[in-house]
Order: sequence, then C-alpha cells, then structure tokens
Amino acid sequence: MPGQFSVPISTFTRRFLRRGMAWWWVIALVAVAGGTLVVFADWFQAAPQDALANATFVGRESCIECHQAEHQSFMGSHHDRSMELATDESVEGDFNDAVFERLGVTTRFFRRGKEFWVNTEGADGKNHDYQIKYTFGVDPLQQYMVEFPDGRVQVLRESWDPHKKRWFYVPPPDAPDVRLPPDDPTHWTGLAQNWNTTCAECHSTNLKKNYDLATNTYDTTFSEIDVSCEACHGPGSLHVELANSRSLFWDRRHGYGLARLKSADATPQLDTCAQCHSRRAEIHPNFRPGQPFLDYFSPSLLHEGLYHADGQILDEVFEHGSFLQSRMHREGIRCSDCHDPHSLELKFEGNALCAQCHVPAKYDTPAHHHHVVGTPGASCVECHMPESYYMVVDPRRDHSIRVPRPDLAVELGTPNACNRCHTKAEESAEWAAAKVVEWYGTKRPDDPHWAHAIAGGRKTDPSSVPTIIETIERHNTPAIVRATLCELLGQFATPEAEKTLVECMAAPEAIVRQAAVTAVPITEPEHVNSRLLVMLDDPVRTVRIAAALRLLELPPRAFPKGIPAALRAAIEEFKQQLHMTDERAASHIQLSQLAMWSGNVPLAIKELDTAMRLESYLTGTRSELAHLLSAMPGNEDRVRKLREEEAELLKRDVGLLPQSGDVRYRLGMVHYLLDDLNESEKRLSEACELEPQNFMFWLDLAYLQQEQYNRGEEGAFDRALVTLKKLKELDRDRDDADRILRELVQVRTEREKKSAADASKDE
Repeated sequence: MPGQFSVPISTFTRRFLRRGMAWWWVIALVAVAGGTLVVFADWFQAAPQDALANATFVGRESCIECHQAEHQSFMGSHHDRSMELATDESVEGDFNDAVFERLGVTTRFFRRGKEFWVNTEGADGKNHDYQIKYTFGVDPLQQYMVEFPDGRVQVLRESWDPHKKRWFYVPPPDAPDVRLPPDDPTHWTGLAQNWNTTCAECHSTNLKKNYDLATNTYDTTFSEIDVSCEACHGPGSLHVELANSRSLFWDRRHGYGLARLKSADATPQLDTCAQCHSRRAEIHPNFRPGQPFLDYFSPSLLHEGLYHADGQILDEVFEHGSFLQSRMHREGIRCSDCHDPHSLELKFEGNALCAQCHVPAKYDTPAHHHHVVGTPGASCVECHMPESYYMVVDPRRDHSIRVPRPDLAVELGTPNACNRCHTKAEESAEWAAAKVVEWYGTKRPDDPHWAHAIAGGRKTDPSSVPTIIETIERHNTPAIVRATLCELLGQFATPEAEKTLVECMAAPEAIVRQAAVTAVPITEPEHVNSRLLVMLDDPVRTVRIAAALRLLELPPRAFPKGIPAALRAAIEEFKQQLHMTDERAASHIQLSQLAMWSGNVPLAIKELDTAMRLESYLTGTRSELAHLLSAMPGNEDRVRKLREEEAELLKRDVGLLPQSGDVRYRLGMVHYLLDDLNESEKRLSEACELEPQNFMFWLDLAYLQQEQYNRGEEGAFDRALVTLKKLKELDRDRDDADRILRELVQVRTEREKKSAADASKDE
C-alpha cells in the first residue's frame, strides 16, 4: 500500500542521508585538512637562504612572456637604446660621405656596404679609416664607438645631434676650444674616452671588464648590450624558477626573487638608480640591485668644482647627489614617483607631474608663481629644477628641487633660477631678490641654508667654524650636506671641530660616518684605538676603507702589538678596489704606497714602473720613483733621467695650466733636485706670486735662497730677507722664519770674520 510503503522508505532515506552526510562531512574535512597541509607545505617550502645571492642572468626573453606591457613600454626607451650594434636601424647620424672639420682635424663619415665607417685622426696623428661597431645613446645626442684589436672600445668625440641633424664635437670640460694632441688622454683614442673602463658599466647589463694587466688588453663581455630588465631588477633566474613553480605563494624568504624596489623604504630603489645616476667611484665589484649602495660605491660629496656652494649642480654630477639634498628625498619620494621606470618618460606632462602631491589650487596659480599662466615662469621645473647643459646639447635638470634663492646669488655668487630668464641689465640678482621678498616676505622656507657654511669652509675661513658645526647639528640638514661639511671641518684644528667630527663618526648615516672618519684629526697615539680602529668594524664597506686609509697615515710601528686583523682585512678591501681599475696609473701609485707602508720597496718600485707604462704622460710618477731609487746605490743615472723627464712634463703642464701655482712649485722642486738652483728659484717665485697665501711655497723658497747663499751667492741673502718677511706676515706663530734668519746671519757673520782674518793675514 502506498501509505504503508511510504513511511519505511522515508525513514530509510532519512537514516541514509544522515549517515551519508556524516561521511560527506568527513570527506570534506579531510579534503580541507589535506588542502591546508598542502598550503602550509607550499608556504614553508622556500628557496635556500643564499638563493637570491646565487641568482644568474637569464636575459629579457625570459621576462617578456609574463611582462608584455612592461616590455612594450621599455622598447625604444633610452635604456633600450643605451648601446646598440651599428645597423641601419640603430644609426641616426649622416654617414653619406658627411664631412666635419674642427681646428684642422677633418673627419669623414661614410658607408661600406652595410657597414658604417669614419676617417679621422688616430693616435699617431694621421688619418685612418675606422669601422663603427656600436652606437651609444640616441637622444639628445648619439655617439659612435670603434673597437680595436686589443679589445679597447673608443668613443669618438664627433657626435650626432638628432634634433638639428648635424655633426658636432664634444670637448673635454676643461679644454673646450683646444685641439687635443693625439697622445693626450682625452683624445678620442685616449684612456679618458675608453668605453671599457669609463662608460660600459652603465650602458650594458652584467658587464665584465676583463682587463688583463700583463698584456694591457680587454676581453669585455655583457649579458645584454643595453640597460635591460636585470640591470635594474637584478639577476632573474630565481624569479623565473619561482614563477614556474606554480606555487600559491611567492617565496617567503625571497619574495619575488628580485630586488625589492617597491618596498615601503625608498632606499633600495634609489640605490639601484644611483649605480649609474650618480657621480661615484666603484669600490667593490658585482653590485646587484637591492644591495646597499655604499658597500659598492663611494659617492662624490658637494665638492668645489662639482657643485656650487648652495648645492646646485656645476659639473656633470648626474641626479643622485642633488636629489639627496631635496626635501622630496626626506619625505620618502622615489624616482618612480615621477618617472615611468620602463619607458623612462615622465608620468605626467607639465605642472601636472608636481600636482600629484602639491595642490594645484595653491601652487599652480599666479598667486604662487607670479607669472603669466603658460609661460616658462609658471612652470614648476623652470623655477625649482633649472637646467644646465652638458656634452654641448644635453640639458639636465637639477634634482635638488630647491626654492629659488637670488639672495644667495647676491651674497655668494651662486646661480639662481630667476636670472636664467630675466637677463636684462636692470634685472639683476638684487632685483630678483627684492621681488622674492615683495612676493613672499623675508622668511625663506629653507632657512637657515647650508650655503654659508659650505662657502666659508671652502675659503678655509676660521670664523665659519661655528656656522659649519651648527649646520651639521641641525636635524633637517641632509646627510650628504653634513658629510660635505665634515670634510670641510677637518681643515680647522679646534677642539670644537674635533668634538663634532668624533660625534659624527657615530652618525646613523654611513655617508656622514665616512666623511667624519676622513676628516677627524689623528693627534695622539690613543686616537688610533679609541677612534679609528673601532670604525674598521663598521657594517658599511666605504666606512671601513676610509678608516683603513686614515690608519695608513701612521707607520706600522704605531701598532706595538702588530697590525690588527681588522686593519689587514680593510686594507685587502682597499686593494680589491684598486685592482678594479688596474688599467689606471693612479691605482698602481696607491698600490706602491701600500707596498712602501709595509716595507716592500721592490714591490713599490714595480708598481710605479707599471704606472709609468700605463700612463707615461702623467707627472709625479717619475719623481716618486726617482725618490725610491735614489736611496739605492747604483741608480744615479736613472734617477737623473727620471727627474729630467719629470721636468719636461711639468713644463708642458705650465703651458696648459698657466694659473696653477702648484705646477710651478713642483717644477721648482724638481730643478732643485737636479741642482739647478737658479731655475728652481724662478719657478718657486712664480708659484708664490700665483698663490701668495701658500705658506709652504714661501717656506721652500726661503730654504732654497738659504742654500744659494750658503753656496756663495751674495744676492741671495737680500732676497731671502724679503721672503722671510712674507713668511712672518702669513703666520707669526711659526718660528721657521726666525730660525732661517738666525742661520743666515750666522753664515754671514762667519764669512765676515773669515774675510777679516784673511785681510789681516794679507796685511
């Protein structure tokens, strides 16, 4: 019966379902637990701790599959075209028998089939045909490179302007209107224009210079010819491995397996860009993005000749040193906030770029900039990031992003943004400064400014010491400025200066510690232990090397218990730095000094010989070598020959640097060692005229004139009196002048007595 049957079936069904649901719950729980275990296993499974350090370069082709948009943006960018093989697609210049002439040098650009060639002056002073192998950059100029059989790649100074469609010449900054002799290091065939050692590391990816000192040749390699993905993100093998592992998570130890350029801390990104966008010296090989910049590079501070006293760019210093001065840096802004990191284009045009942070209603208005909208004066960058031109046609903006200060231009002679546009006679810096006060009042947002401290330090003005110290101690003074001021403070031997430098050796910023170590005085033996030895354990390599260099000022006997292990280790780090530039004479001169410090005279001589072989045109090397050889019998002829060659080189430099007192001083000292006292006096006198405040110049001139008098030249006595008077005027506390005068008078008295005795004998 349906009614009777229905009840049992319903009961059975309910029981089955209850029992079935229980099993399903079990199955579900097991599945969830199993999945959780898999997830946890996936999470806890990680690449070894050293996996990122051991990552290798895999090339951009490994990136394109997943990063199409970034690749498309990168294609055609300045990084993409930083260096290319010379082909119809890459060459922008006119090679259709184009001729360029300058100061008697004729250069012709032509084709041989698909190849690009140039006929120009070579290292022997004669014209030759050279094949163009590579292009260098694309905008605002393109340069061209020639490869030689010894592996050298040399950059032509004749360059192409893609905007004006013309050939032009890029001179060295210190010789803009000079025809460079073929043997000059700045000639296009010289060391200063050598791609392998000067340019390569910033224009290619994973560059290995591979210089061989024994043969003076290069076997330079790169994984990619241009600035590709891994130049900024680091070697990509671990990233590719992790991406292909199909994990639910990225690696818990290494993240994406690349440099963390998007972290909350802007430093890794800034350090990565700084490897090329800074004026710096390389101190350790194989920098990889994400690593501490100061472990691999030593950046230039705001030195005279590189920056103006207020920190504005002067020489070709690129962007990093300027940006470190800015408030933007202090607020955590990074390069990619303004620049697309793949196309390198600005993220927004015009004032919209700054409007990301600075409210347009307040700043992009005549009430703020006091100029007609749409004119250059209304542009944020024209006032806050003025341009300077380098390499003739390359405009670069000052990334210190500063407030225009025409008042500092009045006081210190620094440039100011206002007078870049306002150039009429009545629109002086004073006029601009008055306008700023009229518009904004007397208080400047960046006051008190560090310019006065730097300017005073550069003049070695003792009255500037309190200002320098106060600026260093000010909480908002940028670290690069404090570091610069530490170096300047080292010129002043006052207790206050010394105290400040000692305090700065414990600064949180490595760049400040390095500068303080470089500048702190070594006045007592205990300073070796209490100040500098402890800095050999600094976590940052640049600081350790700086401490080692200071300790090398002391003789080995200053360490009665032997050379500390930490100092030996830091010296080895410094040697490694020097061997990175084995092709430069300067490295071998410093290696020679290290050898002398440790008492290894034969090695010191060998290093100086190497320096002369590499750069025979340099002055100083022969004098140093002659000094070492003169202490060893049997070298008299070679010593004299070295000094005669040094004198000829210094005469050359006198012609090149007519206002340099130092060159004349060194020439005078070489002539003294050659026993040509009259020529020595002439050159030392010229040095004193050019640098009348240089006490050492006058002192050595006095010693020379004393020697002339001792040898019987009577007129030297009166000339010495004039020199000694100048010495007393320069420093009344030193007794050098009094001592020399006593010795001169004693010699004269003895001569007078002898003369009187001889006269009496004759009678």
